[in-house]
Amino acid sequence: MKSSGHDLTGLVFNIQKFSTEDGPGIRTTVFMKGCPLRCPWCSNPEGMGSAPELMPSKRNCIACKQCMEACVPGAISFTDDIREIDWELCSGCLACTEVCPSGALEAVGTYRTVDETFRIAERDRDFYETSGGGVTISGGEALLQWEFVRELLKKCQEAGLHTALDTTGFCAWENMQQVLLHTDLVLFDVKHTDPSRHKEKTGVPNDRILRNLERAASMTKVWLRVPVVPGFNDSEPNMHSTAELALRVGAEKVSLLPFHDWAREKYGRLGRCYESVAEMGGTVPNGQTVSRWQEILSSHGLAVGVGN
Repeated sequence: MKSSGHDLTGLVFNIQKFSTEDGPGIRTTVFMKGCPLRCPWCSNPEGMGSAPELMPSKRNCIACKQCMEACVPGAISFTDDIREIDWELCSGCLACTEVCPSGALEAVGTYRTVDETFRIAERDRDFYETSGGGVTISGGEALLQWEFVRELLKKCQEAGLHTALDTTGFCAWENMQQVLLHTDLVLFDVKHTDPSRHKEKTGVPNDRILRNLERAASMTKVWLRVPVVPGFNDSEPNMHSTAELALRVGAEKVSLLPFHDWAREKYGRLGRCYESVAEMGGTVPNGQTVSRWQEILSSHGLAVGVGN
């Protein structure tokens, strides 16, 4: 990362236009790479690592074998023109992506400057103004790159764009505080209210997260975002305790994000194991189930959304 100003660079793995599920209105969502949590249901596994990484596609491969020749560790081989990758041997050098002529080997993660990223987001100003939308920074965990995020949100605010931050809350408060000075809305992820269950599945405790939530809510508007994960947090006690948490911090809204397995293919492409719903001890939530959780939260007097 460069030192300061609008030349500061951040590692971005996606910029999603016309997003309608990352805050109010039509938005541009900038996804920052790197996350300290390891949630097995994560729908953006390519955002976990803090460096550019290889994400191959079998569909585009033309079996030219140039990648195999470029791979110094010998992690790439071909059997009957089918490319195979030994992920234990892969060094992450990404030399294979530089020689692949068909785009079958993709490097996920691009270093962008604040100004470059802002220019991309600012192009859709008309859509933001007519829909009440704006720019959302997400991840991964965006606050791992808090200096870049602070400068980008500051530039967006100075240009009159609504700003939102989607965060796990697992970070140093001093860093979050700097970013919140330029944030109109925080989409704060609440995976589970129970400390042991939270650490068991995400790999980190939630004490810092809950402290940061309370502090963030004292600075700006907050929506709680709850991924409804079968066998993990889809229980009446947890929904009631989540409602109590939302009321305590004065959350404007609670958003339920029903579990889905659309990211299964991405895990395979990254050489990682995907934990199925059955392995987590539950079943994919249906509309009736989600409506039940929505009713519980609403019974506490909360505004509740599904999907956003």
